[in-house]
Amino acid sequence: MRELGLVLLCLLPISRKGVQCNGWSVHVPSDVTGELGKMVILPCTFTHPYKSFDRALTAIWRIREPYNGTVIFKCVSQSSSELCRTAISHKNKYKLLGNPRHKDLSIRVENLTWSDSERYFCRVELAGDIQDKYESRNGIKLHVIAAPRIINITVSSSRDHTFQARCTAEGEPAPALSWSGPPEGSPGWGGGSGHRVSKELRSLSHDGKYTCTAANSHGRAEAALYLYSFRAPDSSSFRILIFVPLGIKVVLLLAMLSFAFFSREGPPSAPSSLARAQLPECTYKNCARRERSPRAAGAPPRLPLPREQSQPAQRKETSEIIAGQTELDF
Repeated sequence: MRELGLVLLCLLPISRKGVQCNGWSVHVPSDVTGELGKMVILPCTFTHPYKSFDRALTAIWRIREPYNGTVIFKCVSQSSSELCRTAISHKNKYKLLGNPRHKDLSIRVENLTWSDSERYFCRVELAGDIQDKYESRNGIKLHVIAAPRIINITVSSSRDHTFQARCTAEGEPAPALSWSGPPEGSPGWGGGSGHRVSKELRSLSHDGKYTCTAANSHGRAEAALYLYSFRAPDSSSFRILIFVPLGIKVVLLLAMLSFAFFSREGPPSAPSSLARAQLPECTYKNCARRERSPRAAGAPPRLPLPREQSQPAQRKETSEIIAGQTELDF
């Protein structure tokens, strides 16, 4: 902060005795510096010739120009026992720090942005028979500073199939930009306005990492891009890359279709072991002779069946004999 400047301005303080400027003064610094995104205090104090003042008092802050500039803050105190109540606070970012009853109009500006870099003017109005109005004429110049910040890096191609990169950064003071990386990149256009600058790098013909560096008195920032250009293969390699995977897919498809076809038919069905053997045809005489014939030599004796199982077998043999006899009779 620079030295405080003393500015004295009397507007319409006319009485029967003439212009009364003795004892009035406004003290403000010529410059104030604040960091982007943070807060800053704008100091303003004044004096008046009255030993005590208990009437209404109004504190006002303007920007850009005195008297007719845009009002960004205003508060009113009706008496010495009442605090100054805020009537206007643009975007609710201006807060009164001082006490106007104690000749202090200082305010605090929250969350600084680039648009806050303006000239500010403080003003005090005293109500009475003849209203006194005093305002700083030169005001306070607010400087918003910031360390470099790289906003973006873009890559584009030109008609001759070469690439170029552009780096954009911001900061206050405006940062200096530089490129570093593989060789054969030629510097291109560079410039900007205010706190934002850009710089190009043309004819990027080598693959690799290209770094953009932004620096000013408050810091340094870097950002990088990686360039990998695609080169088309020759015709024979291209055909191999296309047809070999296609042939593999066709073979796999045929194998899947064959598997699905044979699995749908299933294995041939085996003859059932439980199927009853077909008895040979016989006449009544043959069947009777078979019953009377002695057992074959060496054949194991037949075990007698239980009574409950032997009766159905006997009925079955009898029915077969009767069926044979019926065929002979006809």
